[in-house]
Amino acid sequence: MLQVGIVGLPNVGKSSLFNALTAVGAPSENYPFCTVEPNVGTVEVPDERLDRIHALSQTKNRIPTVMQFVDIAGLVEGASQGEGLGNKFLANIREVDAIAHVLRCFHDPDVTHVMGGVDPVRDREIVETELALADLDTVQRRLEKVEKKAKSGEKDAIREKAVLDKALAALEEGRPVREIDLAEDERPILKGFQLLTAKPVLYIANVGEDDLPAAENDWTRRLRDAVEHDTPGARDQEAVVTICSALEAELSEMAPEERQLFLEELGLKEAGLARLIRAAYELLGLATFFTTGEKESRAWTVHAESTAAQAAGTIHSDFERGFIRAETIHFHEFERIGSWKAARDAGLLRSEGRDYAVVDGDIMLFRFNV
Repeated sequence: MLQVGIVGLPNVGKSSLFNALTAVGAPSENYPFCTVEPNVGTVEVPDERLDRIHALSQTKNRIPTVMQFVDIAGLVEGASQGEGLGNKFLANIREVDAIAHVLRCFHDPDVTHVMGGVDPVRDREIVETELALADLDTVQRRLEKVEKKAKSGEKDAIREKAVLDKALAALEEGRPVREIDLAEDERPILKGFQLLTAKPVLYIANVGEDDLPAAENDWTRRLRDAVEHDTPGARDQEAVVTICSALEAELSEMAPEERQLFLEELGLKEAGLARLIRAAYELLGLATFFTTGEKESRAWTVHAESTAAQAAGTIHSDFERGFIRAETIHFHEFERIGSWKAARDAGLLRSEGRDYAVVDGDIMLFRFNV
């Protein structure tokens, strides 16, 4: 299961956001390091297509695809040198697939800011610097070990050193590792080091309720400008989502009907959490395909452009091993025709081979033999 780590300085709204996301009830008191051990919560990825498939197929169960969010202890300046929870924080973040970096973009005299005042651009730089310093240490230590082997002519060491040299050059220039242009065969080498700045980042601008419904203010605009101008080479791996964690916490305690009415009163089309989850899903380069039958309609997560055989493997390894073909129809055509039987009778089901690139929204039935 894919994991997104929620990080940031203390008292920026991380745990409040996590609580709203998962309704786990993690502590969110007003003091640094309130979160010590990371809290983990599983969150449904909202998808109206699954609701529609479930209704049309009249299946017994509706099973959505999910993501995990991990609430990681607040970082402070000097974490890479062991300040605050230092190494513990960095070890926790190494395990996640992407980073959701919460930045405070609201003023509240009752909530202490660890740096003394609100400045999301400064806060972003502090966290990015600490992650980069930790990566720099990791890369330099590994280079010390691999350089001798590379000089002796070991092919694997030579390839590894070339990738590490690229990472070192980027970090010394103050750039995150995710900006590096790598060949396809170099990516697995880099992935093995679990470098912090190699992970895609979703910046969450946490605003106050006074900033709704636009959910924008001078701080959020400055943050967007900084993200767009500082790292042009990594834009496909970075995104900014504006959200009000205080409002989301209120919404998470409401019944669905009450929640929708409240949103409409505020002039909002949907909860910010739905946008946040979708943005994280897109940032990770994921796609959704569906299966449907008498027992259940279900959404499945795959990496974009996965093959039909790989998609089958997400259901069961036997499906991939014994793959024969996939009977496929896209959601839009399925919705128009109304059912799997009607699609079959009308000759609308496509027969796709193992190398077919799955399209987001495909509904698939796998034929296999083991």
